[in-house]
Amino acid sequence: MEVESKEGAITQTVNVAFNALKQRQSLQRNPSIASRKEKLKKLLHWIMNNRTRLKEAVHKDFQKPSAEVDVSEVYPVIGEIKHALSNLDQWTRPTKVDATINYLGTRSEIRYEPKGVCLILSPWNFPFNLSVGPLVSCLAAGNVALLKPSEETPNTSQLIADMVEEVFDGDVIVLQGDKELATELLKKPFDHIFFTGSPGVGKIVMKAAAANLASVTLELGGKSPAIIHSSARIKEAAKRITFGKFLNNGQTCIAPDYLLIHEDVKAEFIEELKTQIIKLFGDGVGISEQSTSYGRIVNDRHFSRLGEMMEDAVDKGGKVELSGDLNPTTRFFHPTIISSAPLHARIMEEEIFGPILPIITFQNLEEVIEMVNSKPKPLALYVFGTNKKFREAVLRQTSAGSVCINDCVLQFTHPNLPFGGVNNSGIGKAHGFYGFLSFSNKKPVLKQKRGLALSYLFYPPFSKRMKMLLEPILRWF
Repeated sequence: MEVESKEGAITQTVNVAFNALKQRQSLQRNPSIASRKEKLKKLLHWIMNNRTRLKEAVHKDFQKPSAEVDVSEVYPVIGEIKHALSNLDQWTRPTKVDATINYLGTRSEIRYEPKGVCLILSPWNFPFNLSVGPLVSCLAAGNVALLKPSEETPNTSQLIADMVEEVFDGDVIVLQGDKELATELLKKPFDHIFFTGSPGVGKIVMKAAAANLASVTLELGGKSPAIIHSSARIKEAAKRITFGKFLNNGQTCIAPDYLLIHEDVKAEFIEELKTQIIKLFGDGVGISEQSTSYGRIVNDRHFSRLGEMMEDAVDKGGKVELSGDLNPTTRFFHPTIISSAPLHARIMEEEIFGPILPIITFQNLEEVIEMVNSKPKPLALYVFGTNKKFREAVLRQTSAGSVCINDCVLQFTHPNLPFGGVNNSGIGKAHGFYGFLSFSNKKPVLKQKRGLALSYLFYPPFSKRMKMLLEPILRWF
């Protein structure tokens, strides 16, 4: 009875929230640009005035360093807001479409209208950034939203709920809960669903969306490779890979998941990696629980999972090049490098999502292409090297949601680049104009002139004369 009571309460909560948003959307089906900007300005103002609250909440969930919260949680969101405010007039302006000769006399354009009531299901790894970032695009496009932040980061989720209550007047609703809540939400006929998470859960979301013919944006993950050619600038590449991999304790969907290193530079590169790890995340001597630039694993379950993956790799022949203290009580997991990573080990079969970096060597381009293409298409792919021919070959012969050359994770924050996956790593694009498009219906509008129109040529009756006219039209136009 208690289970039934809980399920009933969840269903009622979801129904009330969804119906309230549906009613809200019906009253302002296509809100003015000025009102959209006003919401975004209020959101920006709240974030800038509540950075201390935000840092405290994220630290309680992750023990994430204060500066890292600014870099990885605050900066991307305020950048998204400012970019939208600067460009919203242009984005919403109807796009004129030229008429071909067959449509002389007509005028056409594409208008961008809100999709309606949207659902945003966000993950735990960047709990503020990956909740509020999509919300910015959603509001810029003129929608209303139901936002479910992750139950794995309860302090940040509560902060988001407080923020929405303090900033918005019914256009956004936050519901907090676990997978039972998410399951109930997915039963509702939302107009668009934006989900960030694993490919496995992404399939569940897409299946539920199909039942209501809702459009989706799925930002998933996968094993994102970083390829280090023999022409790479070793110190520079090692520093950038270290940042991209061990930021947020490796709990980043676009972090390099494994390295493919040319065998000629393997030894030198590993030594430089060790140096850069200590420089960036350590205290000058090593990395310990007192290091002020290094975060923690989100919970006990993920800590145990990572420990098991590491043991599995070593048992199957992997060589530990760098490791250190592991404290399950505080969830401190030392940066770990494993060379000669066995292809049948879990670290090469599953997305790691933690501070373990496997290394595999290669001798030629063919080995690189075969390795990358043997796995599902990744969310990101990184290539380090000055050999343009090698880089272009990798770009042409592999597929990935995004590519960054001679750097890491930078493509995520570029305001004019689309971000998203392909196939197993995601569907649809986000950020800037592309995020606006994801939450918009691109509505074509054609205006026909008065009087005689070329389209009359195709009207019945289908006489012999008309059939004669069709022949040259079909052949030449």
